[in-house]
Amino acid sequence: MAPRYRWLVRGAFLGFFIYLHFFALAPFRFILLNTFLGYIPIEIAFHYDQKQPPTIIFWLLVILWLLFYPNAPYLLTDLFHLSMLHPYDPTTGLIRFNLHMWLAYTNLIVAALSCTVLGFWSMEHTIQAVIVRLQLSETAITKSIFVILLTFLTSVGIFIGRFLRLHSIYLLLKPTQFIQPLLAMWHPRMLIFVFLMTLIQLVIYVCLQLFKQTTPNAKTLTKHTQQ
Repeated sequence: MAPRYRWLVRGAFLGFFIYLHFFALAPFRFILLNTFLGYIPIEIAFHYDQKQPPTIIFWLLVILWLLFYPNAPYLLTDLFHLSMLHPYDPTTGLIRFNLHMWLAYTNLIVAALSCTVLGFWSMEHTIQAVIVRLQLSETAITKSIFVILLTFLTSVGIFIGRFLRLHSIYLLLKPTQFIQPLLAMWHPRMLIFVFLMTLIQLVIYVCLQLFKQTTPNAKTLTKHTQQ
């Protein structure tokens, strides 16, 4: 990502954080914290290729990214909180036209989409940086293995955050406190949830890849126009 776009992303998220701090209303003030946590892996990914960081710094960045990345698609599960607005009119059964409700809907959608889509960019950028650092062959199979592995691990992280209520920052501050819950969480229902979340992420990722691969750039359009 070009530096000007990085600063555009940073400025947009900063403006969104300020807006949420002053205007997000209860019970949706949690969006600020969750969006901030979802932005962290995006910011980390900005630093992989700046002046070729030393090996130890690079791998520390990758580990930090891996710990915080599940917070990005985690915001997709926050959409369930819209039920707290009771969107359906009990008399008509139709969705209510309430601007407070639609404002909360907009805040959640913007937070979830921005963190998820840019989170996928950070994942792809991380994979690319790791492949280059390890001097692996950059093939579709290699990249696909990384994507499937990372989305699976991310789904495990989402389960941990959503149902065990263990956030990334707590795993850094008090890791020994959560060893037992992490060991005890593996059961068939948990694995089904992980499979579903992995499927959701892979579908979104593949759609974004298809969009990127099939959208002609300006040079291609100019070439076809000249012909």
